[in-house]
Amino acid sequence: MVNQTIDIIIPNFNKAKYLSQCLNSIIEQTYKNWKVYLIDDNSNDNSKEILSKYQNIENIKIFNLKENKGPAYCRNFGIQKSNSELIAFMDSDDYWPKDKLEKQLTNMLNINCNFTYTDFCFFFNEDLNKKKMTNLPSKYNYDSFLKHSSMSTSSIIIRREILNNIFFQNVNHEDYLFKCDLLKKGEVAHKIEETFVFYRINKNNRSSNKIKNIIGLWRINKEKNNLNFLTNIKSIFFIGLNSLKKYGWK
Repeated sequence: MVNQTIDIIIPNFNKAKYLSQCLNSIIEQTYKNWKVYLIDDNSNDNSKEILSKYQNIENIKIFNLKENKGPAYCRNFGIQKSNSELIAFMDSDDYWPKDKLEKQLTNMLNINCNFTYTDFCFFFNEDLNKKKMTNLPSKYNYDSFLKHSSMSTSSIIIRREILNNIFFQNVNHEDYLFKCDLLKKGEVAHKIEETFVFYRINKNNRSSNKIKNIIGLWRINKEKNNLNFLTNIKSIFFIGLNSLKKYGWK
């Protein structure tokens, strides 16, 4: 029976509205050997009030930053504070089905891999009645990820040993670059079929930031992934096409 401790890293900035749903979905997991490291990024909503309800739970550690540092800093901070061999990430507006950790960990250890992810069930804002499940590839290497890029950060579990000097960088799409950096080393990410993540999308932000997102990905591919012009064009084209197929024009 699986009984390894898993550290769950959660950055939060002004997501008070969803925090309880996120944390309760962890507390209610069928797999109980976990520790949460939640880093509040100097929120100015009522996040601290919500978090105060969880501060006395032994396996939930809450860190309140005195100035806003961004999600990359928060995730790196959480990694540094944690110590378990297995690390999961979660965004504070997402949540998990009850058996997510149990099924993912059991299968991850059975196939003996370092990097796993799951499908995700996405929905826009509060429209919970219109959820849609993804059907992601069964695995990603670096080349295939550059053409698809769909992997919810809230779904991944990795072994700490593969990090070495890899960390989240302070750029737009820091989570995309982090996954690229892991895969560049030759790691292969494997999908665990038996579970998924509930992934919330802010429809208004998504619509207004489409061009900004494309520019951000282009810059990361050029400056960080060192892709040449043609390879970058192919990457952005296929990422955009897959996004359109998955989310539509919303």
